[in-house]
Amino acid sequence: MTAQRDDVDRVAARPSRGTAGGRRIGGLDLARGLAVLGMFGAHLGDTGELGWDPATWKALVDGRSSILFATLAGVSIALISGGRTPYTGRELARARTRVLVRAAWVFAIGGVLELLDTFVAVILGVYAVLFVLALPFLRWPPARLLTAAGVVALAGPPLTLAVGQYATERDGEGGAFAFLFFTGYYPAAVWVAFVLVGLAVGRLDLGAARVRAVLVAGGTGAAALGYLGGWLSTRQLAPGQDLNGIEAGFGASGPWDAAWFAGAQPHTSTTFEVVGSGGVAVVVIGACLVVADLLPRLTYPLASVGALALSVYTAQLVAIAALDVDSSDDWVTWLRFTLTALLLASVWRWRLGRGPLERLLTWSSQRVAGP
Repeated sequence: MTAQRDDVDRVAARPSRGTAGGRRIGGLDLARGLAVLGMFGAHLGDTGELGWDPATWKALVDGRSSILFATLAGVSIALISGGRTPYTGRELARARTRVLVRAAWVFAIGGVLELLDTFVAVILGVYAVLFVLALPFLRWPPARLLTAAGVVALAGPPLTLAVGQYATERDGEGGAFAFLFFTGYYPAAVWVAFVLVGLAVGRLDLGAARVRAVLVAGGTGAAALGYLGGWLSTRQLAPGQDLNGIEAGFGASGPWDAAWFAGAQPHTSTTFEVVGSGGVAVVVIGACLVVADLLPRLTYPLASVGALALSVYTAQLVAIAALDVDSSDDWVTWLRFTLTALLLASVWRWRLGRGPLERLLTWSSQRVAGP
């Protein structure tokens, strides 16, 4: 047992490198753990409105956690498909197959979780769609991916509004396809921008100090640009109003209101939110890459949640349904779920390695893709 602990400590202390060689990158697990627990904070806690008062900073988890989760999906896809050197030929075909198989499983798991009928807006269905939408971009270089993400950030919101209006006029939310791509809580037509940014990040040398500094600096600049633009647009177009973003226009007719595209509030799907919250996600990834290398043992529990992200996410939703948990006005419920997840994920990872659902996705995708 002592030898086993020593082995685990050596692995935990080993610095991460941005490679696709099969070894996990601790900083990405740490960021993914923050995303998972942050999403449950948004669901189980009373986040309120974000302001300058530190008492309101708990609202940071609202919206930004799920966007971080989607951005990390792009990073994972980049690593599966070659990391810094994208695969070509047969290896590229195998990588695309692996991504498709993973997407199918994630979509199926999300469908089962939807049947539990909890108050949580399950992200896995859209998450799977984003995996598929990423496939044409697996050979693109970082600069081209970031340009494409910028195009989506600009064109995605008006496209989503146009299709959303048409869909709601015909059939409420327009059916499952329209819900996943345009009218749902996580519209894939807009959220694909985060996956493209993640793909660009995953094509970099994540072990290089310069790259990490660029991620933090670039993400900070994007966050400042997005949130400043959101604040100014709200002040000019809808002062004092609580904006709902493009969703406010789905049931409207006549000329579009510019206020539908103003602000950067969570889940409004405006260009300002995409740029601002996408920037926050990049900053978190860059910072986590540094922190995980400096404090591997201290961050091990949270990184374990990230390493078992799909299993933890699924288990917590099952627990919410089984225990009949309601959305809470305080953070006690979230704290209980968080401590339980940190403990169980750490023990599982220490003794068994990959989570059960992670094992399923890895084994099945590799088997289908072939040797």
